[in-house]
Amino acid sequence: MKRLFILFAWLTPMAITAGEKPLDASFLRQYAETRGFLLGRPVNPKPSPDGKTVLFLRSEAKNPKRSLYEFDCSTGKTKELLTADALLKGAEEKLTPEEKARRERMRVSAGGFADYHLDETGRFILLPLSGKLFVCNRSANSSKELKIPAGTIIDAKWSPDGKWVSYVRETDVYVYELATDKETAVTTGGTPVKTNGLAEFVAQEEMGRFSGYWWSPDSKQIAFEEVDHTGVETWYVADPTKPDQKPLAQYYPRPGKKNVAVRLGIVPITGGKPTFVTWDTKTFEYLCAVKWDKSGPLTIQIQDRKQQEIQLHLVDPGTGTCRKLLEEKDTAFTNIRQDMPRWVRGRQEFLWVSEYGKGPGLELRRADGSLTDIAIPYDIGFQSLVHVDPDRSEVVYLGSLDSTQMHAQSRFFQAPLLQRRPDTDKSIRLGEGEGIESVVFSENKDVFVLTRTSPGEMPRSFVHTRDKRIGELPGVGENPPVVPVTKFEQVGKEPLFNTNIVLPQNFDSKKKYPVIVDVYGGPHHLHVVRAMRNWLLPQWLADQGFIVVAIENRGTPGHGRDWERSIYQRFGQVPIEDQVAGLKLLAEKYPAMDLDRVGITGWSFGGYMSALAVLKRPDVYKAAVAGAPVTDWEDYDTHYTERYMGLLPESKKEYEASSLLPLAGKLERPLLLVHGTADDNVYFRHTLRLTDALFRAGRDFEVLPLPGLTHMVPDPVVTERLWTRVAGHFQKHLGKPIDFTPAK
Repeated sequence: MKRLFILFAWLTPMAITAGEKPLDASFLRQYAETRGFLLGRPVNPKPSPDGKTVLFLRSEAKNPKRSLYEFDCSTGKTKELLTADALLKGAEEKLTPEEKARRERMRVSAGGFADYHLDETGRFILLPLSGKLFVCNRSANSSKELKIPAGTIIDAKWSPDGKWVSYVRETDVYVYELATDKETAVTTGGTPVKTNGLAEFVAQEEMGRFSGYWWSPDSKQIAFEEVDHTGVETWYVADPTKPDQKPLAQYYPRPGKKNVAVRLGIVPITGGKPTFVTWDTKTFEYLCAVKWDKSGPLTIQIQDRKQQEIQLHLVDPGTGTCRKLLEEKDTAFTNIRQDMPRWVRGRQEFLWVSEYGKGPGLELRRADGSLTDIAIPYDIGFQSLVHVDPDRSEVVYLGSLDSTQMHAQSRFFQAPLLQRRPDTDKSIRLGEGEGIESVVFSENKDVFVLTRTSPGEMPRSFVHTRDKRIGELPGVGENPPVVPVTKFEQVGKEPLFNTNIVLPQNFDSKKKYPVIVDVYGGPHHLHVVRAMRNWLLPQWLADQGFIVVAIENRGTPGHGRDWERSIYQRFGQVPIEDQVAGLKLLAEKYPAMDLDRVGITGWSFGGYMSALAVLKRPDVYKAAVAGAPVTDWEDYDTHYTERYMGLLPESKKEYEASSLLPLAGKLERPLLLVHGTADDNVYFRHTLRLTDALFRAGRDFEVLPLPGLTHMVPDPVVTERLWTRVAGHFQKHLGKPIDFTPAK
């Protein structure tokens, strides 16, 4: 793919002064070819229900096509089970536009097997691949393709009893009986405007919900989401390099405009007239989460348009009537938990995550919704629940009091909880050392896989029993040639900022270095974390003659309710104020940071922050590279934007105060804008509108469109060229390290 440069004011080639060497891009090439050194590492591990094996996906070190592997827990040996080439018999993998969009929402760029699904026995594996469905019999070591009529197939699942496979074909839900190879339509009448069984755009992109239908525990019924897009704006993504191809259409709801209308229907798998669930859809527009599994009854979480209230309802599948179990309210916004509720003790109680305290906590509630006790206190750094063992009265969760880390921890609760003794009521680490962890358990709860990464190590996955570690899922990935030179620091008092500073490998304390701020700054994402993969590119950037820093501002998770909500309606104020404050505090500890030469770069919300920095605080930031920036929040989707900015027109002033467009005339620092032309998350429109405003204001700037690329940038050549360009931009405008004498 060719690189395309568009100049709206000026753009000169990155000149190399006589005697200077061009940037060494060998690391970038290796980084790009290995997708950040993540290719070749085990992903998506799933212990079999009996705990005897662990399945996982893995690619080669420089080939993103994933195959399926099996780890034997008794012998510690691993074997390859299936490859995409074997199932396709050498044919090329093809993805429909719908599947590409779904993978974009899930941030999956790999080929081959994107996912796989074990049935309840663990004997059979369901594998979606290239628009087809395959079932693998592990016992017989055989595979077959399901005889499904032509059409786009999305979201394949097993029935709980393992006799059926379900999926959405085009715009309706179907089931496929394995014994007879017969397909049956569960829903009918779906159209591109009114779909059945498909999660809408904002559910996938913002709520973390990728499915639009759910099996009943007895495998006799399916609950499905009906999404009516009537009246919702249609936006189009076109590829300017291919004017002969039609643009792709997408329903894209924007703040102040119409959302989709959603209903939840319940229908037998043999088809028929659905029973629709009744709730106040006028007040509660959003169907956030649906739970219907063997551990509990059918429940739904619904949310109002302002997102200041979430209600949990118990649903009667026979009548469609709802009974409210509880509600969460917040004067700013409420957060959605897809894994809630978790029923225990024969459906007599359930676990629920609440944020009423200093931070998220895990509550135990009776079947009527009333509070019994607190299973995990609000003040110990709980973030998410990953496993429940009712027999052991045990919960396993991820969390840490230090938001730069995430640890898998076990905690026991008894009934009644009020009788617990404080000296025994403690969490137990499942892993050890610093870093970020995740964990997944087998159905029999005796085997788990713990994946961890640290500042000095890429992700590794270890298989454990309750008694000991029994092995490691083997990888073939390349290791980075360098370990990032990172220093995690806390600066300030109220607020207290987590920061990280990345020094050049050849750091000279007698020199003063230009500074590059590596920024994200937006809600629902932690940027400053103790994970090696996060600091590989910043290390390469630092080695080009900079000190690279990252600062966690208010509005990010992991610091409690007030910290997170402080960003409400203040996108254009709080994050940039905190970034400036944190930068100055960090420089007090590291005098080698030259605050007269500070640049800033980021992607998505980080792109917004980078552009905002040079537009609003040119006294601090002297150059910026802004990737895929949101430039006007009225052009982003409803569920994300209205959660943090409020509704229109009542919050019009807050939207204007956070927009980049009114600031265009104030640009006086070098700004490079980078954006994929096929981005269907932050549309290319955002960069075009800002460039138009800058151009009309007579400002100088640069624009680098990435033809045909989306919000992700998986192309290795583009990755290498892009970061070379970023480094050159900052070298040109910030200069080199200079000699100085540190104060004693």
